[in-house]
Amino acid sequence: PEYPDLEKRQQQISDILEKIIKERNNFKSQNDDYEKQLKSAGIDLEDIEQSIQEKITITVPAPKRAEPQPQSIPLKIIYEDDDLIVIDKPPGLVVHPAPGNPDQTLVNALLAHCGESIAGVGGVRRPGIVHRIDKGTSGLLVAAKNDSAHQHLATLFSTHQIERAYKAIVAGVPNLARGKITENIGRNPKNRKKMAVVLSGGKTARTNYFVQRILGDQIASLVICHLTTGRTHQIRVHMASIGHPVLADPIYSRVSAVTARMPSDIRCVVRGFPRHALHAYKLGFSHPTTGKHKMFESELPDDMAALLEGLARKN
Repeated sequence: PEYPDLEKRQQQISDILEKIIKERNNFKSQNDDYEKQLKSAGIDLEDIEQSIQEKITITVPAPKRAEPQPQSIPLKIIYEDDDLIVIDKPPGLVVHPAPGNPDQTLVNALLAHCGESIAGVGGVRRPGIVHRIDKGTSGLLVAAKNDSAHQHLATLFSTHQIERAYKAIVAGVPNLARGKITENIGRNPKNRKKMAVVLSGGKTARTNYFVQRILGDQIASLVICHLTTGRTHQIRVHMASIGHPVLADPIYSRVSAVTARMPSDIRCVVRGFPRHALHAYKLGFSHPTTGKHKMFESELPDDMAALLEGLARKN
């Protein structure tokens, strides 16, 4: 078993002991007769140092299983066969276990639904997973049910042969009704937890978009985004980079600033929307066994449909 925290704890203990000894040496250099004074009082520093070392113990926590466990979680299944399964993921569901989300993920649900056949496909920690969508994003996701299907789908994703399209409700209306964003995306140098458009380095990212519908006297618009690459937070970063962030995005938009000019009732609705308004509505790929092209589409979930309707009433 692995104990990821053990080495860190041992280093912390070593640092503490080193600090104790260093401070003792510093004190000794400042007062050469301090040992005589302590010994006259019946105190021996060597005994103290040895005593400290003898009292330090390391308690190794019980090992935790690295493999995610099956959990009964409802799934909206769009398609399933012996090779793959297509899920319409609800917002709020994390795709695989990670720090902060050790269970209750799509992986746990797939293990319960598919049984042992999917365990270990593509790796024990993320069985079946070939791509991800953010926790707050809803929509279509495909998972592999065997190793050959996993390899096939992973190759399609890595060579950009997957058709993916998203519906996003964004602030304002882009100047171009149809456009392409090609800026590279990398870690934000000021906040490593965020992604950003970067002038140098990063990874190639391409998003094609078109404005499908203008909402509420141009306070917002429904935009269709087609991905030819799949970088972390790609649509959210790219749309924010042209001044039209996805509505209610807590990371890449200043929600208060974006909604400041909206009518008060719409402002309250947008500020109260519980997630970024982004939905993966189209997914297409060649089937790993038959080779036939498969295409799937998903309707907007209720929360985004209600937001769209509320914004549209302001026309």
